Amino acid sequence: MTYWTLNAIFLAVVALVAIVAALRIRSTRPWVAIAITLGVLLVMTAVFDNVMIGVGLVGYEPSLISGAFVGIAPLEDFAYAVAAAILLPSLWMLLPAGSRASGTGVSAEPGA
Repeated sequence: MTYWTLNAIFLAVVALVAIVAALRIRSTRPWVAIAITLGVLLVMTAVFDNVMIGVGLVGYEPSLISGAFVGIAPLEDFAYAVAAAILLPSLWMLLPAGSRASGTGVSAEPGA
């Protein structure tokens, strides 16, 4: 199994959750914030992945990668940043409003 195959499985799940969240929250405002966050996260991923690969902390089986690189980091490595930047906010949007307000899963209403 190549890294792209593995990524495709996880990104398909992320896409399904994001679609459900988009249908539930019809505002574009959260998606603008997600896009900005994704941009920052991709830049940070590029920097830190190149450092980690450069010092030998991680390596990739050459036969399992596509051969496309950002610096010395394989392009496949960025799928995890994309998945995190989209999945976590999508799951947050799908939580009941009371759980999101307090962050504890307990209603924020006094006396509730």
